[in-house]
This record gives sequence, C-alpha cells and structure tokens, in this order.
Amino acid sequence: MNLEVRHLKLIVAITEEQSVTKAGKRLNLTQSALSHQLKDIEERLGTPLFLRLNKKMVPTQAGERLLASAKMVLGELKRAEEEISLMSSNGHGVLRISTECYTCYHWLPDMLKVFKEKYPAVEINIVVEATRRPIQALLDGELDVAIVNTRDDDRQLVFTPLFQDEMVAIMRPDHRLASRPYLEAGDFAEENLIMHNSLKENLVFQKLLLPAGVSPRQASQVHLTEAIIEMVKAGLGISVLARWAAWMQIESGALLAVPLTGKGFYREWSAVMLKNKSSPPYLLEFVELLASSSMPVAKMNSKKRATVS
Repeated sequence: MNLEVRHLKLIVAITEEQSVTKAGKRLNLTQSALSHQLKDIEERLGTPLFLRLNKKMVPTQAGERLLASAKMVLGELKRAEEEISLMSSNGHGVLRISTECYTCYHWLPDMLKVFKEKYPAVEINIVVEATRRPIQALLDGELDVAIVNTRDDDRQLVFTPLFQDEMVAIMRPDHRLASRPYLEAGDFAEENLIMHNSLKENLVFQKLLLPAGVSPRQASQVHLTEAIIEMVKAGLGISVLARWAAWMQIESGALLAVPLTGKGFYREWSAVMLKNKSSPPYLLEFVELLASSSMPVAKMNSKKRATVS
C-alpha cells in the first residue's frame, strides 16, 4: 500500500487547520517535515491533494476523496483501540461458547448467570451451530471456549477437566429390558435407538455397539432432549442419555435407567481453549468457574439431597 496511518492523519490535520504550519504544530512536526511528507504522498498517488487559495490549504477533488477515507479509517482505528483497551482492563469483551452435546445447554445458563454477575459488560454468544464440531470451530477462530467430552492432540489446545458423567439406557419401566442389571451391545439389536445425533456421531454407538458389530434395528434422530424423553415414555423406543439429563423422570419413576455394561459407561468433560498467553482474564475465570462447579452432576445431587430431606 502507498499510504500509512500517519499520512491519513496529516491529510485530516491540514484540511481542518487549513494551514501547513498549524497542522505541523498539531502533529508535532516542523513545517518542513510536514511539507516533505505531503509532497511524498502526492508523488505516491500521482496527483496534488491541496491547493493554496487566499493563504489557505484547500483540498482538491482527490484530496476530498482521500479525506473521506482517512476519517473513516482513523475513526475505526480509534474505536478498535478503545474497545481493546476496555478488554485489556477486564471490563468488556465477548465470550463465544459452544458445547459438544445439546443437553448441556440445559445447565449452561446457570453458569452464565453467575458469570454475568461479575462481568456484566461481557457479551455472551452461545454458538449452537458449532455443537457438532466445537473443536474445529475453536481452531477456526469461531469460539473462545468449548465444553467437550472428546480429546484432541492438537498442541494449539488447552484442556481443563470439568466433571465425569454416566451414560445410561433410559426406557419405560415395563420395557422388556427393564429387569436387566445392565445392557450389553447385543441388547440394542432389536431396539429403536432415539438419539440426538446420527450413528456416525453417536459416542455410545461408536464405542460400544460398533466394536461388537451391532446396529440397532432402527435409529431415530431427535435434537431435543425433552422430545427424546417423551418418545421413550410413549414406548417408541429407548435412548441413551447422561443420567443427570433424565434424572427427574428417573426419580419420579416415569422412566428407568439401566447402566451400560457391568462397568458402566462414563464420559470425561473438559473445557478447551486455544493456547494463548494473551487470553482475557474473564475467559480464564469462566473456565475456572466451570471447573469448580462440577456441573451438572453437582446440581443433580444437590436436588436429590433436597428431595430426601
């Protein structure tokens, strides 16, 4: 590019002061230095930018055009500097977040409420469309933090452990498998498995059923946890959910939870960010908040205790 920020400031100063001398004082430049810079700009652009009329510097048509761009660019730079200054002072910013499971959006708002009480000026954007690819969205610069249950060896990423949860098969209490102490892969062969995602994306299918060479008789994809629960209650199939995601229905007796395998099937959740030494303090504190809360398992256990008492 032929022009620099200092050139744009010079154009604005000369136009507003209508004098090379006054513009020089405003920019802390000698008249000679300013005149030299102006000549340099005009030579780069191949056209005069000012005319001297009645001892005043008046912009030419080319000067007017450059002046309009200079004001726009300098104004945007000033706004960017102010916003960055606010971000660095930990008062303002944007937190873009997504999770690897639609059900997580049920408990996430509670965490965001606590966070907002301390950082009211931080704008929170929940990027739901990144749910199926949170790590890639993070690497692409679309997120600031992702809550995931899978790991990635990319050295650009930093994982902070959050909590462990158990995946269980949920079904009606009168289902044919309800008396089983736990389910093995083969038990799904005659079932309609109702899931949030496709078989290709489903963790239980990939880790439990596929290695055993088992596929469900039918697979139904439903994004909403509430809808999955209602379909299971209606006897339209069984599902595999985190125990905490259906614990109210389980506690009430409307649904039954059966463990997967004799050892159970557990997920390890983490908050993942890009390895960046300049991450704003509010981002780091949000991750610490998630790690200290043990959500959503702690929330489920606390409500259980309240029910018992």
